[in-house]
Amino acid sequence: MNLPACFAARPPAGVWRWGVPGAFGRQTSRRGCGGAGSLRPRRPSRGEMEAWRCMRRGYGRCVVGRGRYPMLPHHQRSLGRDWTTPWENLQRCCWNRHISSCMRWPGHYSRAPYPYFSSRHFSLNWRPPCLFESRTQFQYWNWRPDNLSQTSLIHLSSSIMNSEGDEPSSKRRKHQGTIKRHWEYICSHNKENTKILGDENVDPICEDSENKFDFSVMSYNILSQNLLEDNSHLYRHCRRPLLHWSFRFPNILKEIKHYDADVLCLQEVQEDHYGTEIRPSLESLGYHCEYKNRTGRKPDGCAICFKHSKFSLLSVNPVEFYRPDVPLLDRDNVGLVLLLQPKIPSGDSPAICVANTHLLYNPRRGDIKLTQLAMLLAEISSVAHQKNGSFHPIIMCGDFNSVPGSPLYSFIKDGKLNYEGLAIGKVSGQEQSSRGQRILSIPIWPPNLGISQNCVYEVQQVPKVEKTDSDPTQTQLDKTEVLETAEKLSSHLQHHFSLSSVYSHYFPDTGIPEVTTCHSRNAITVDYIFYSGEKKDVAGEPGTEVALVGGLKLLARLSLLTEEDLWTVNGLPNENNSSDHLPLLAKFRLEL
Repeated sequence: MNLPACFAARPPAGVWRWGVPGAFGRQTSRRGCGGAGSLRPRRPSRGEMEAWRCMRRGYGRCVVGRGRYPMLPHHQRSLGRDWTTPWENLQRCCWNRHISSCMRWPGHYSRAPYPYFSSRHFSLNWRPPCLFESRTQFQYWNWRPDNLSQTSLIHLSSSIMNSEGDEPSSKRRKHQGTIKRHWEYICSHNKENTKILGDENVDPICEDSENKFDFSVMSYNILSQNLLEDNSHLYRHCRRPLLHWSFRFPNILKEIKHYDADVLCLQEVQEDHYGTEIRPSLESLGYHCEYKNRTGRKPDGCAICFKHSKFSLLSVNPVEFYRPDVPLLDRDNVGLVLLLQPKIPSGDSPAICVANTHLLYNPRRGDIKLTQLAMLLAEISSVAHQKNGSFHPIIMCGDFNSVPGSPLYSFIKDGKLNYEGLAIGKVSGQEQSSRGQRILSIPIWPPNLGISQNCVYEVQQVPKVEKTDSDPTQTQLDKTEVLETAEKLSSHLQHHFSLSSVYSHYFPDTGIPEVTTCHSRNAITVDYIFYSGEKKDVAGEPGTEVALVGGLKLLARLSLLTEEDLWTVNGLPNENNSSDHLPLLAKFRLEL
């Protein structure tokens, strides 16, 4: 089928009536007796001119000719903020159909020649997306809407879109392949001299010493299949076969086997898949698995798996963030805290506290996020606390749904946060929306939660009272008054751990942000591996911060990527990476 080279920005003087299916612009007029395929220009009717005016104003005319209504919703007709949305909708309407037939949209004017876009629909920085089936670049890439006039042309090179997997071509990238990540080795002979090496074939040259225990930790949000299907709009750039669990799980398992971490902290682990496939597969690789599912209807949770050959299990401590007696905590997120004992010949080594969580996503509920984090920190404090008052080494992994530099992130790293006057929607830094900007209340959570502003469980110690004939009800009131301290009215949050991030979140040479998750909506960092240690700035530039630890030393980390890097392989998920998150991986050394 041959298509015209372009669509005119206004109708011709004569209107061609379309009658032959499959032909475009070469069809028989109702008037006259022309043969099949002949053309006969005529004066457009009043109804056709009215339909054309509706099209120019972004409206469609009912089939019966009574009234008009928007052809596209208002937010899709206004292309100033996000030009990809209307083009994706246009392509979705045209998917796997000829241009000539797809323009007759159900419920719209049946003879509408084509949807008209005027210059007012485009932002000044708008550039046309790639709509071609071929691999060639758009020849008018520097085209600007300020040059748009009623005689301007929009060229289409093909009438049939590539419909494989229903992927919108505005998000489809030209290059396919595997992403390349390398180990960044961090070795310190002294605090003044720290190196980061980029060659994965070079082993780190660290100072040799006895009584050291090396191990590796992976944190990975593997993308629950249930959540993937509930949020399919985030994966329009993916071919449908790549999103099936039968395709995704072998890829995920392949990644886990390739990196061969000693400890796995997995998020979005679907319960039925965990029981039938994930746990058996990991146990066959030498892992012991512990799992905590969410308390609500969503069938996923968090898992911590460790190798039998490296650790023995001392305790398992699940954390449920949902509390029926606390109205604030009405979400079903969970955490899991394990205490692991390293297996070494001497048999005398400190235990390691490993925590894993997936905090609430909602960017406008920072009060819930902070409370969930405080509950996790309180459980870690309880598990990692030693008799001498110190703490076991701590590793805290997970999807915290907060970006670097946000108040929640700063609270984890700095150990303190004054939230007085802080807007509830600014806590996680995920978006700068004008909605949800209620100021955080003081205190954030109610006293009956049993967690102090220092993020530890409150021990309700009641002084001994001699037996008297006083009213027991009055005695109970006295006990309650003892527990009500001025601390609960403070806007200062604290925790007693010195936590550092494995990653610096920016590339040192360019300052470009690192990315841990990427889908059709955005690409940001929300996944972290935190561990107990002192912070040390090297050269004081973004991307050069490393952590030098007394008990734990960071030896190496698997490099992250930029958003541009990920889109060269069509974003996430793709043919080789079957989650919308990247796995985070770090190597540690425990000083015995």
